[in-house]
Amino acid sequence: MLLQLYSLQSRLAQSQQRIDALEAKRVRLESEEASAQFQITVARNNMASARYQLGGRLRQLYIEGDVDPLAVLLGADSLDEALSALDGLNRLAQQDKDIIAQLTRAREALRKGLARLAARKAELVDAVGQAKAARGDMLRAQAHQTAYLAGLRRQADLNSSQIDHLSAQASASEQVSEDLTSSGGGGSPPPPPAPPPKGGRQMTVSSTGYCLKGTTATGIPVGWGVIAVDPAVIPLGTRMFVPGYGEGVAADTGSAVRGATIDVWFPTCSQALQWGRKTVTITLH
Repeated sequence: MLLQLYSLQSRLAQSQQRIDALEAKRVRLESEEASAQFQITVARNNMASARYQLGGRLRQLYIEGDVDPLAVLLGADSLDEALSALDGLNRLAQQDKDIIAQLTRAREALRKGLARLAARKAELVDAVGQAKAARGDMLRAQAHQTAYLAGLRRQADLNSSQIDHLSAQASASEQVSEDLTSSGGGGSPPPPPAPPPKGGRQMTVSSTGYCLKGTTATGIPVGWGVIAVDPAVIPLGTRMFVPGYGEGVAADTGSAVRGATIDVWFPTCSQALQWGRKTVTITLH
């Protein structure tokens, strides 16, 4: 999971670099497009000027009438003057044609260039959109994985806290059991029970005697004062006073011990049978 997260971060950095490069290319294309638009405007103005000048000469010819080459020859003072006049007329007409042709070609080339720029710009916009969409997907995946890792970290902290709590309860239960067994001589019952402690919380439960050997659910050996409980009702490690039995500690569990029920341990099965099953009001403290 961590490797995937690191890979996502690297891919996000590469995606951002690609988006930055595409954005820079888009800015350059827009600059080229603006320059081409300006050149088209200049070409359009030049063509309009050339057409205006040509129109002026045509209007002049219309006012003066058709220029007959023979009239030019007869009206000239010399042959050179006549040839120069004819050559001037031809040059003006050819220049007008050349200017208009050049401007037309330039305008057409600029239009084609603008079309190519528009196509490249559209492709670039699409590429930027795809790159941003991919980056969005990676960001969402990164957020999901980060949240998942944070959840695992919280769960690990919670499990560690629960383990520490249960360990503390087991240690307390073991200490209480050792105190009880040492005071009562192991399997022998302790001295007659003292009065219940004051200020404790009382609870009415169904109690049953048992005489199983071995260790308890908390890992300590069975002994006088070991009481099996439902941890959901009475937490392990809780001290309690049981009327007719004495002090005990919640240090064991059992499949039949559910709800407001306890099992009190006896060193002999005859004692457990003598206790039987009875309802008692215990004091938790």
